[in-house]
Amino acid sequence: MKSLIKFILVILALQSFYASSIGIVVVANTDNTDLNIGKRQVRDIFMRSSSEFTLKPLVLKPNSEARLIFNTKVVGLTESRIQSYWAQMQFGGRKKPPTEIESPYAMLEYFKNNKDTVTYLPAHIKIPQGLTVIYRVD
Repeated sequence: MKSLIKFILVILALQSFYASSIGIVVVANTDNTDLNIGKRQVRDIFMRSSSEFTLKPLVLKPNSEARLIFNTKVVGLTESRIQSYWAQMQFGGRKKPPTEIESPYAMLEYFKNNKDTVTYLPAHIKIPQGLTVIYRVD
């Protein structure tokens, strides 16, 4: 039993290390190709707290590793806290959560055909021409 617990702990540690080593890029489909913003501004866009930018955020489904990394390193909240936030916002009629897309590749297809949108993707995915990387998470 002790060896099983040790094995599980090692697997969890490796997953944590692997997740923290994957880079994320925040990409915008906008005519403003010089757009380069900071972490706080990215967080505000995705939490719909920003009136400075009119970009519509798109997010990956909750089971996505990229979403886990983005939420942890940029938003600074766990998935359950984010879900709770959006439930409160919707119940109060104040804000709607970002549109969820199934996979990074489905995201690219939807994203490249919809102007003034913003999303995050794993850094290893090739970003098509015409889209602008506005922030990087290493």
